[in-house]
Amino acid sequence: MSSGNRSEDEIFEAALQHATPEKRAAYLNEACGDNTQLRERLEALLKADDQAGEFLQQSWAGVSAKTFVVTTAMVPVTEGPGDRIGRYKLRENLGEGGCGVVYVAEQEEPVRRRVALKVIKLGMDTRQVVARFEAERQALAMMDHPNIAKVLDAGTTDTGRPFFVMELVRGIRITDYCDQNNLRTSERLDLFIKVCHAIQHAHQKGIIHRDIKPSNILVTLHDGVPVPKVIDFGIAKATEGRLTDATVYTQLHQFIGTPAYISPEQAEMSGLDIDTRSDIYSLGVLLYELLAGSTPFDAKELIASGIDQMRKLIREQEPVRPSTRLATLQGEELTTTARRRSTDAPKLVHLLKGDLDWIVMKCLEKDRTRRYDTANGLAMDLKRHLNQEPVIARPPSTAYRIQKAIRRNKLAFAAAAGVSLALLIGVSVSTTQAVRATRAERAKQALLESERQARQTATFAKGEAEVERDRARR
Repeated sequence: MSSGNRSEDEIFEAALQHATPEKRAAYLNEACGDNTQLRERLEALLKADDQAGEFLQQSWAGVSAKTFVVTTAMVPVTEGPGDRIGRYKLRENLGEGGCGVVYVAEQEEPVRRRVALKVIKLGMDTRQVVARFEAERQALAMMDHPNIAKVLDAGTTDTGRPFFVMELVRGIRITDYCDQNNLRTSERLDLFIKVCHAIQHAHQKGIIHRDIKPSNILVTLHDGVPVPKVIDFGIAKATEGRLTDATVYTQLHQFIGTPAYISPEQAEMSGLDIDTRSDIYSLGVLLYELLAGSTPFDAKELIASGIDQMRKLIREQEPVRPSTRLATLQGEELTTTARRRSTDAPKLVHLLKGDLDWIVMKCLEKDRTRRYDTANGLAMDLKRHLNQEPVIARPPSTAYRIQKAIRRNKLAFAAAAGVSLALLIGVSVSTTQAVRATRAERAKQALLESERQARQTATFAKGEAEVERDRARR
């Protein structure tokens, strides 16, 4: 099999999904065939991407691979620990992508603090890359939220390359943090709700993230309290106007985002306008993973199916509910998933059935008009679930609402039930006594009536006897 009609971008994105060098090499052998030049270009791109860290890793989806045919692997990084960029002294390389590098840097004035500094590599400052880099900086600078990494400064190096300085976030992926700490489902929901609020803030600022996934949500500890931070707005989209004067995000029909997390409209690649509800879908995928331990569609299977089939699956195939996915896991896998949530398998499956299934599936609706309108709407429904209130995602029924009311007010209903039971017992005792009294009264009246009739009979008999005696005397 050769590259055929598949673009260089598509082959590159697919190769990224293969975790080991051996699997990537096998995939490239199959995808590139005899095209050695294509193979060399892709290997250069993959080598550069392999050097990227988890922190603010550069997303390649919105930038054409052709942009980087400038032999990315040979582009030197001129700065290093100990060097200065502006008033910042570089201390440590945090991560490196094909066109950008992130450092831990130290600011010495006007305040002394450690920050993260992101700069474009020398030689990679093409118009498209610079425009996208500027878009990310502007997107971050527009926002001020405790769960979004803050931009603190920006400038250019002595060679004219742009850089920006942001809050230093040392954390791990939200899914890894939850699993490593065996967080219960309710604790996972609390973290996720904070992520929803961060995305809502971005939406209110007119920014759509478009690449929500675990590696773009890091959890760090502040005074022992876990705080999720949304990072990497590298392929963000403005809902109003442009972030820059250049074409930043993508050309028509170019694939944007990470396959396992993208919305059906992103997979459409038809020029359909992407709005904030695309992020709602991606939040739903993340919630699915936090609850059930896997994404609705397996990333490896999506990539293996090829770009066209992958797009079709995302657009048309309905994912199974989280509880159903859990129930189909094999014994040890299911046990491990439940243990990471500090419970056992039957309880976890039972916990997801109902409200949480409905909430997740509302996020994953193919028709975006059927999803939650806002990230806050999703967060509020999760809070309703945690408070044992009826959720919007579930079709309403009288029995369901009564059940929720009972669970939400257990003490009140228990007290009411106790009072009702006492009243019922009291009424029962009173009724029994009344029946007994009635029966006794009826028996008494019957006895009196019998005595009265006996007296009447005796009186009548006495009168008859006297009449007979009078006759006999005559």
